[in-house]
Amino acid sequence: MTSRERRALAAILIAVSLAALDTAIANTALPSIAGDLSATPAASVWVINAYQLAMVATLLPFAALGGILGHRRVYLGGVTLFIAASAACALAWSLPSLAAARALQGLGASAIMSVNTALITAIFPMHRLGRGVALNALVGGVSLALGPTLASVVLSFGSWPWLFAVNLPIGLLVLGIARGALPQTPRSHHGFDRVAALLNVVAFAALIFALGEGAQRAPLEQSLAAAAIFVIAFGLLLRRERDHPAPMFPVDLFRRPMFALSTLTAICSFAAQGLAVVSLPFYFQQVLGRDQVETGFLLTPWSVVAALMAPIAGRLSDRYPPGLLGGVGLAVMSAGMAALALMPDKPSALEIGIRMSICGAGFGFFQSPNLKALVASAPRERSGGASGVIATARLLGQAMGAAVVALSFSLAGDHGPGLALAVGAGFAGFAAIASGLRLVMPEVRQ
Repeated sequence: MTSRERRALAAILIAVSLAALDTAIANTALPSIAGDLSATPAASVWVINAYQLAMVATLLPFAALGGILGHRRVYLGGVTLFIAASAACALAWSLPSLAAARALQGLGASAIMSVNTALITAIFPMHRLGRGVALNALVGGVSLALGPTLASVVLSFGSWPWLFAVNLPIGLLVLGIARGALPQTPRSHHGFDRVAALLNVVAFAALIFALGEGAQRAPLEQSLAAAAIFVIAFGLLLRRERDHPAPMFPVDLFRRPMFALSTLTAICSFAAQGLAVVSLPFYFQQVLGRDQVETGFLLTPWSVVAALMAPIAGRLSDRYPPGLLGGVGLAVMSAGMAALALMPDKPSALEIGIRMSICGAGFGFFQSPNLKALVASAPRERSGGASGVIATARLLGQAMGAAVVALSFSLAGDHGPGLALAVGAGFAGFAAIASGLRLVMPEVRQ
C-alpha cells in the first residue's frame, strides 16, 4: 500500500469513527441536554431521531449520487457538512435548533457512510479486500460501542456542547488529509433520478418513524399511517426502478442470493447489537446500581474483543466462505447474549466481562466476512449501491434493536433489559441461520 493510499484509508476510517460516535454519544448526554434546554424527556428524543431519520432516509440517494458525481466528491461534501453541523449543534440554543442541526449532521454522516465502502474497494485489491473491510468494520463497531464511555468522560469535564465541538478539529484534519489522498472512482453515465430519491426518503423516513412510534406504544393510528406511507412509497419506488440499469434501491443486487442473504444477516445481527448497546447501560445502572464510569468499563470488553477478532476474521475471509465464518460468529454472539440475559441477580465484574467478551468475539468474527461478501457479490461498477446497502442495513438493524428495547421496557418494566437481551439472542441466532444458508444453497456457492 502506497503512502497516499494509507492517508486515504486513515481519512476514511476517522470520518467513519466520527459518524458512528455521534450515533451513540447523544444517548448518554440526553438527560443533560433535556435539562439544559428545558425540554421534556419525550421531546428530547428528537435529538436522536433527527440524526437517525436523516441518515437512513438519504443513504441510498447519496450512494447513487456518488456513482454519478464520484464517491470522492460526495465523501468530501459529507465531511464538510458534518463539520458545519457539529458547530451548529455546539451553538444550539433550544431543542428545535439542536434537532435541526442534528438532522444536518445526519445528512453529512449519511454522505460519508454511503460511499466509504466503495472508496475502500477502490483502495484495496480484491485478494486483500477482506482486510480493508475488516478495518472499516472494526472502526465503526468499536466507535459505536465506545460512544457512551467517551461521552461520559467528556461530560465529566464539560457540558454537552463539547460533545459536538470536539468534532471540529478532527473533522478539519480529516478534510485536509482526504482532499489530496482519496482516489478518483469511475462514474456512471446515467442521470440522478430525483423522483426515486424522494420516494426513497419518504419510504425509509416513514419506516423509522413507524418503528419508533410502535415501540413507544403511541396511538395505533399514527404507527399504522406511517407504515402505510412506507408501503406505498416503497412500492412506487420498486415499480419506478424495475428496469433501471443502476437503480437507487438496488433491486438488481438483491436478485443475487449471496447479496440478499448477506444483507438479511447484517440487518438481524445489527438488530441484536442494537438491543445490547441500548439495554445494557440501563441494566448496569438501574438494575445493578453501577454509575456511569463503571458502566463504561463494563461495556468495554465487547468492543475490545471485537477489535481483536475483526482483523483475524478479515484475513480468514480471504480463505474461507463467509457463510461459515459468519454462522460461527453469530452463534457465539447468540450464546453470549443468552448468557447475559440469564445472569445471576448480583453478578461480579468478572462474570459480566466474560459474557461481554463472548458477545464481542462473536460479533467481531462475523462482521468482516459478511461485509466482504456484500462487496464481492456486487459488480465493481455497482460498488456504490453495495456501499449504500451496507450502511442502510446497519442503521435499519440498529433502529429495529432500539425500537424493540423501548417496547421491552414498556412491556416488562424492570425486567425489560433481560427481555431485550433474550430477544437479541434470538435475532443473532436467526442471523446465524441466514448466514449458514449461504453454504447450502447451490446458487450461492459461486
